Amino acid sequence: MNVIEAIQKRRAIKHYDINHTIPEEEIQILLSNAILSPTAFNIQHWRFVVVTDKSLRQKIRVASWDQAQVEESSILIVLVADLMAWKKEPARYWKDVPKPIQDYLVPAINQYYNGKPQVQRDEAMRSCGMAAMSLMLIAKSMGYDTCPMDGFDFNKVAKLLNLPNDHTPAMFVCIGKAIKEAMPRGGQLTLNEVVIRNQFK
Repeated sequence: MNVIEAIQKRRAIKHYDINHTIPEEEIQILLSNAILSPTAFNIQHWRFVVVTDKSLRQKIRVASWDQAQVEESSILIVLVADLMAWKKEPARYWKDVPKPIQDYLVPAINQYYNGKPQVQRDEAMRSCGMAAMSLMLIAKSMGYDTCPMDGFDFNKVAKLLNLPNDHTPAMFVCIGKAIKEAMPRGGQLTLNEVVIRNQFK
């Protein structure tokens, strides 16, 4: 399946085959490709919490206003933003490039993020969003269906996952085999409504 086809066929699926298990080797394919997603300064702010424990899935479902896909999909991946990734050994993000590039970029990370909590959060959340889209398209190309979600109690989910204080949930991606098609698209805006050439008028 090519990328355009995966984009066109990807839909938010709510109902999954509860008996389907995604093999571990396929989970590894999903994740190893998702981590190729772009991030500012190559900081890789995302953390992928793969939730397979049934009891924990039930608790997260309760914290997600009883949305069935949280529990019934084959796997639930919680994309978590590490808000302070920028200051955690930043040299490792550029360890494989020539030293002059390291000498320029590593200090630039501190200059860009230090003392700017909104920037720290915005960049980490953007990174998680791009990784989530990668996950969904990879899954579709592998024959799986997905549902992106932010319909949950962020504080409760953070507690259930025992997240460190400098981490926050960004969104869920449920992955599995659909047993019911998505509803028809609700109403796609035209390009004329959403594309602006150069400037708003």
